[in-house]
Amino acid sequence: MAARPPMTVTVLGLEALEAAARPATVLDTVRAALIAHTEGRTTVPAPLHLDFPEAEGDCHVKAGWITGADDFVVKIISGFYRNPDRGLPTNHGLVCVVSAHTGEVRAVLDDRGRLTAWRTAAAGALVTHAMSRADADTVGVFGTGEQARLQVEWLGMLRPLTRVLVHGRTPAKAAALCDWLGERGYAARPASAGEAAGADIVITTTPATAPVLDAAAVRPGAHVTGVGADMPHKNELPADLFRRAETIVTDDHAQCLHHGDYGHAVRAGAVAEHADTAAGAVLAGPVRRSATAVTVADLTGVGALDAALASALINSAP
Repeated sequence: MAARPPMTVTVLGLEALEAAARPATVLDTVRAALIAHTEGRTTVPAPLHLDFPEAEGDCHVKAGWITGADDFVVKIISGFYRNPDRGLPTNHGLVCVVSAHTGEVRAVLDDRGRLTAWRTAAAGALVTHAMSRADADTVGVFGTGEQARLQVEWLGMLRPLTRVLVHGRTPAKAAALCDWLGERGYAARPASAGEAAGADIVITTTPATAPVLDAAAVRPGAHVTGVGADMPHKNELPADLFRRAETIVTDDHAQCLHHGDYGHAVRAGAVAEHADTAAGAVLAGPVRRSATAVTVADLTGVGALDAALASALINSAP
């Protein structure tokens, strides 16, 4: 048999990816991938982590494949948290899309970390919307960076939000995020940690290594989603919050045990090791919750979501 020419590698930059990343496409893709992961239709190895404490940075290498899909991905994503002081984005990265039939590299996405930001925002918005009370319309957000902005923006696509309370370490950054949200129609203002934790919906988006809120400040009936704890040393949500929770959701049980807030709570003895429910199960069916229940979601980012989203964007890129 004559050898066929090698596959041409497509390189897509951020501009092409942004043109392809319609919110409905991202949300639908991430929802389907989370459900597939819950149903055992994915292959997701443990992430590789590099930590650079002197530079206040970290790097993750994640991979994933959805059974039957044409492609799998290997992704590099870095977060260097002093970068905004240098006039640089916090996150950078790229995604390598590889044929699951031949092992050939099909595409390289020079996304500068944006694909991770979109899939994190979509997963957070979907799970938060599904788990929150139907009448919940105030949001307390911890953090002032890109993910804080995206979590509010994408959740606002799914439900009306009447008020946003922003808590950040730097008052000027909290005010700037409030201004940005205000320009897009949200009633947003800076808030103390206690005020933000008392909202109907609480979202934490920080690289914190110690809890950013007091569990006692979370009101009955509230839902809390944490998206910042993605390495073993990070910790946004206190163990006592998990102790109070009627329902705990994780995007990947083993991963959240190893380096999520859920794992910290289990090791502290606040909850049992198998007290969690899979995020895909929440998205696949109706959520039943009492009006006074506290619910918590710990999302650490799953490589299968990156695989699904990368393929979807390649197929719809101009």
